[in-house]
Amino acid sequence: MSFFLPQSFIVPRRAILLALAGTSLFTAQAEPFFGGSQASSVGVYRPFYSTMRTTKVYAETAMYQPPVQHVAPPESDETAEPAVESSGSQPMVAGNRAVVRRGVAYAPSNAPDSVKRAIWAVNGIRKRPYKWGGGHGSFSDSGYDCSGTVSFALHNAGVLGTPMPSRDFLNFGDRGRGRWVTVYARRGHTFAVIAGLRLDTTDFYRGGDVGPRWYADGRSAGGFSARHPAGL
Repeated sequence: MSFFLPQSFIVPRRAILLALAGTSLFTAQAEPFFGGSQASSVGVYRPFYSTMRTTKVYAETAMYQPPVQHVAPPESDETAEPAVESSGSQPMVAGNRAVVRRGVAYAPSNAPDSVKRAIWAVNGIRKRPYKWGGGHGSFSDSGYDCSGTVSFALHNAGVLGTPMPSRDFLNFGDRGRGRWVTVYARRGHTFAVIAGLRLDTTDFYRGGDVGPRWYADGRSAGGFSARHPAGL
């Protein structure tokens, strides 16, 4: 900030004052031109030497700011982008978690083969529209609803022989979350989390039901029962 001193104020030729809040950079012995003692409510004043010859003086106050320390974020295998091991019809990445890129899910290399097959199979229907009752009369359909989508994935994982409605998934497999596959069911809706990706027909960004899609974000499991296939 700047202070303007009027012309009527007589400026000493040998020194003018730089006001510093809470710090002292110079030790010259001349008295401050503000008058009064060196002790002040805003800190300790010290003058500095100047050869300026002018009746208008701007005294700039330097405010001390502590240096900012930049701390690099810790490296983590969970946040690092996994390396692609294969692409095409069987896309795969290194590690334990699947990733989704442009709507295509990449199966993790450490997952069981049954989980990889389920992921790759769902990639083949990821552009199908939402269709009420779709995927119930047959695993192969022109569109899928929520439970039809989950049934399709579990069928290709080799753990489901017949499509099931949402209410039947309340008693599917074993209780609780699985290591690789978890089915979340309630009356009226079902979705699954497979190797870290959400398989769902509900798109919160667009709104409403859009058909079988992969999502990297989660959703609330409130009101849902968590089940999983035995061994997965």
